[in-house]
Amino acid sequence: MEIASTPQQALPDTFPKYLLHHARVRPTRPALREKDLGIWQTLSWHDVEQEVRALALGLQSLGLGRGDRLAIIGDNRPRLYMSMLAAQCLGAIPVPLYQDAIASEMAFVLADAGAKIAVVEDQEQVDKLLEVEAQCPQLENIVYDDARGLRHYLNDKLHDIAEVLGSGRVLNDSKPQLFTELVAQSQAADMAIMLYTSGTTGTPKGVVHTHGSMVTTARNAAELEGLTEHEEVLAYLPMAWVGDNLFSYAQSLVTGFCVACPESSDTVMTDLREIGPTYYFAPPRVFENLLTQIMIRMEDASPIKHRLFHYFMEHARRVGTDILEGRPVGFWDRVGYRLGEALIYGPVKNVLGFSRLKLAYTAGEAIGPELFDFFRAIGINIKQLYGQTEAYVMVCVQANDKVRPDTVGVPAPGVEVKISDSGEVLFRGPGTFHSYWKREDATADTRTADGWVHTGDAGYFDDDGQLKIIDRAKDVGRLSDGSLFVPKLLENKLKFFQHIKEVVAFGDGRDFATAFINIDLSAVGSWAEKRGMAYTGYTDLAAQAPVYALLRECIEKMNRSLANDPRLAGSQIKRFLVLHKELDADDGELTRTRKVKRKFIAERYSSLINALYDGSHESAIDVEVKFEDGRSGRICATLSIMDAATFPGSAPLQNPSNKNLTDAREAA
Repeated sequence: MEIASTPQQALPDTFPKYLLHHARVRPTRPALREKDLGIWQTLSWHDVEQEVRALALGLQSLGLGRGDRLAIIGDNRPRLYMSMLAAQCLGAIPVPLYQDAIASEMAFVLADAGAKIAVVEDQEQVDKLLEVEAQCPQLENIVYDDARGLRHYLNDKLHDIAEVLGSGRVLNDSKPQLFTELVAQSQAADMAIMLYTSGTTGTPKGVVHTHGSMVTTARNAAELEGLTEHEEVLAYLPMAWVGDNLFSYAQSLVTGFCVACPESSDTVMTDLREIGPTYYFAPPRVFENLLTQIMIRMEDASPIKHRLFHYFMEHARRVGTDILEGRPVGFWDRVGYRLGEALIYGPVKNVLGFSRLKLAYTAGEAIGPELFDFFRAIGINIKQLYGQTEAYVMVCVQANDKVRPDTVGVPAPGVEVKISDSGEVLFRGPGTFHSYWKREDATADTRTADGWVHTGDAGYFDDDGQLKIIDRAKDVGRLSDGSLFVPKLLENKLKFFQHIKEVVAFGDGRDFATAFINIDLSAVGSWAEKRGMAYTGYTDLAAQAPVYALLRECIEKMNRSLANDPRLAGSQIKRFLVLHKELDADDGELTRTRKVKRKFIAERYSSLINALYDGSHESAIDVEVKFEDGRSGRICATLSIMDAATFPGSAPLQNPSNKNLTDAREAA
């Protein structure tokens, strides 16, 4: 399926040209906001153009030029976004890194990308780079935004960003046309960004996109949803993640809307309420946390508020989605919904910061139907999309009149999607990546000669033309009796329960399915406190017998639903344990985008997996962990293993030869 976009030759074809366009067309419109010391500071497009001009020329004075790579590390800060744009004005390639990555992870990316200069947020990031300085000899200069704690650092590589801005302004005064000439040299075919993959299945790869692929994708997506210069978004997701680059950077530059940066990661919810964005993206876990907080608050509310909430939510579930999508609804149902809006839905949206929200996207994992229906029922237009770094996010997106929790929508404008004979999803379109940095072999393996990109995901189109994603193609397997085993499907079903934060399922080639579980400390902690249960922290709470009983109830509810499906009945989870710690990216168990590293976990906790299958009722574990301050330590614990009830269903399929993806498609 391909949707042609309207030719717009008059529009800029690179982000630097868009910057000059906005500074000329809408100079006083807000472009960036930052909350500093509790006060929101606003930069207009004219202000941003002046700052980027000085930054670009200052970085040029430090030796940054066309084709060089500029590392960018830190939380969402205006000067980091402007540094990205300044690099592109020089023809250099910005390389954002995950701000919570440990020093050794940063060293790999810096060395692989060959970053010449790094612009970082603060002392924490400077310390990481100085720790691996010897491993990155090509890194010539480090520019920092926040000077606190750095006064007595003696290193010739370190530069306060104020100094860089000052040298840039001096150069601009002597050569006022230089910046404009540099911007004019930018072309759509130029490399514009390098975004590293999460490394779920191996070493991270640098995905290179051009201005053309990014501008066209951002413009198509903005036109699809009717985004304008009047939108406002809160940029709180990692700058190194492709989603933030699209939603908080590229779409802002092609439409001219405003991006607000929170004061810190701890103040995001408060800042969200103050800004009241009109456009929002969050992975399912964020929406899950929001709903969990709402339900916890309602459990603590007075009886009358509790009854009103559930009464009007039941009404919203019946008619709210129909009203949102413009379908006919009876007069009295509309009156009841408006009353619910005044008493319940409006206050809930206000608490969440969603009072002005016109569009919300979610992606990355499956979202629970109840969660999806809750937000749409109270009038929040939440939709799913499917994308990859190699596609600059947009592969599929749901149409406003065909929003369902079990699909990821139809191909995005200009994108073609097809399913291979093996069941793998392939795409091609304007957002297709240029290449993997210094990896011609990997590029050739992923992108065919005629432009089709292998996603590695198994999926299919339903009768309505919407794409359904099943799992990573390589993860779909079989139990020893031939029963279908789709781990992601089982994990997502369990994560729909509010008390469960993370799941890792096992079973391929085994006699039955098992699982590791991480509890949601907030939800389970609230549940425990209401029952008078004392606990000292995550490890203590996770080991308690009532918590195991609670989780067993969740698993058995899922098993009962699986029993009704002849293809999945055999993959009911029979045994499980609750891990003694949360899975952590610092320990290598998750990627920086919170994806499970299944192979690594299987190797790290092989003794626990063996205990799940040998009939043991407990198993000892002793593993090394990394703390936030960089120190290492060990956690020792004895974990209980519990059986869960399974339920009779249709007989499992007995032919395990080559039907995995076909059966998974039908099961999903």
